[in-house]
Amino acid sequence: NGSAGVRREKYKPLAGPNGGNGGNGGSVIFVADRNANSLLDYRFMPHRVAQNGTMGLGDTKDGSKGEDLILPVPVGTVIFEAKGASGAQKRPGNVLADLQHVGDTFVVAAGGAG
Repeated sequence: NGSAGVRREKYKPLAGPNGGNGGNGGSVIFVADRNANSLLDYRFMPHRVAQNGTMGLGDTKDGSKGEDLILPVPVGTVIFEAKGASGAQKRPGNVLADLQHVGDTFVVAAGGAG
């Protein structure tokens, strides 16, 4: 979300646009944490979103980036690609990440362009 402003100068009546670009959205990141011992919190609230970036302003000022959403998971968590159901049983997709050590991270969704 950019800004559609018009530059105003004394001797330039048609100076053109001067709006800034919107800020990028935040990323969603899984982090292996020794204090996390279950994924149960994510069962009851499975959809999480990072913060949106702010809108651009006049005078070519860009908006700020949205805050990243950090999701702590237990050490040893394996993240699979989501796949649809195959018949009566669901089969996991390819392994995307294996968070074996404290502090290992995986960016599930990178912040979008503003």
